Amino acid sequence: MTLDAASVATFTDALLEAGAVSVDVADRNAGAGDERPIFAEPGEDFDLAWGDNRVVALFPAETDLGAALELAREGAGLDALPPWRAGAIEDRDWVRMVQDQFQPIRISRRIWIVPTWHNPPDPAAINILLDPGLAFGTGSHLTTRLCLEWMADNLREGESVIDYGCGSGILAIAAAKLQAGPVIGVDIDPQAVESSRYNASLNGVSAWFQLADGAPPMPADVVIANILSGPLKVLAPLFAQLTRPGGRIVLSGVLAAQASEVAESYSQWFEMRPEVVVEGWARLEGSRTSAVGDRT
Repeated sequence: MTLDAASVATFTDALLEAGAVSVDVADRNAGAGDERPIFAEPGEDFDLAWGDNRVVALFPAETDLGAALELAREGAGLDALPPWRAGAIEDRDWVRMVQDQFQPIRISRRIWIVPTWHNPPDPAAINILLDPGLAFGTGSHLTTRLCLEWMADNLREGESVIDYGCGSGILAIAAAKLQAGPVIGVDIDPQAVESSRYNASLNGVSAWFQLADGAPPMPADVVIANILSGPLKVLAPLFAQLTRPGGRIVLSGVLAAQASEVAESYSQWFEMRPEVVVEGWARLEGSRTSAVGDRT
C-alpha cells in the first residue's frame, strides 16, 4: 500500500501493534526520476519519510488480514485504508539465502575477508574472519577497503595503531594480523565495542577496545579513521593529540568532493598528501609534523 509522509510513521507502528512481524517502508518512486534520498550528514536537517511511501508488512500465515488492517487503521486514526493487496511468501532457507549474499572478499595479495561459513580461498594469506553484524565494517564498502589496502602496503611491524570509529573492529584486527601493536580500537557505540571484542577473539588477535568517552590512549604511530567527513573535521585536534610526532594518519569515509576541505582541517598538524580517489570515495593520508600547540 502507499501512504503519505504525514501518516506513515503512525500507521507502521499500528501495523506492528496489530500483529505484523515486520514492516518495510521505501520510496514509492525508487528507481524513477522522482526518487529522493532522505539521509544527511549528522547535524543536518532531513525528512523522516518520502512524499509517497510504499509500505510492506509481513504477517503470520494464519492472520485475518482484513481484521488486522482495520485494527491498524483505527489505531492510526485513519479515516480509510489505502488500497492494498496481499500475497503469500513461500517458506525458504532464509539463513542460507542471507549467507549466499556474502562471499570472501580479496582486499590485496595479502588480505582476505572471509565469512565464518566459508573456507579461506587462500589459507596462506592473512584471513580476517568476519560475519555481517550490527556494526559497520565487513570489507565490502570501498571506504573500508581503501583503509585495508593502505595497511597492507604501508603498515610496519610493531607500529602502534589507533582505529578510531572501529565499528566491527575490522581495521584493528587487520593491524594486529599484520603484526602491528599495540592496537587500540575506539568507538562511541557500546555495541561496536562489544562486536569488535568478539571479532578480535574470533580471529585470535590481541587488541584493546574502548568507548570514546574513556581515557584517551597514548599517542600512536598510526591513527586510522573510517567515519564521515563532518566528524573527521571536528576530530582533527584530537587526532593530532593521538598521533605521535612523525606518525601517520589515514582518513576514509570521505567523498571526493569533500577531500580538500577535510585535508585543510588537518594541515595545521599534518603534512597531507594528495588524496587517493576510487569511485567517488577518497582516502587521505598525512604525516604528523609537530607537537600540538607548536603551530598556530
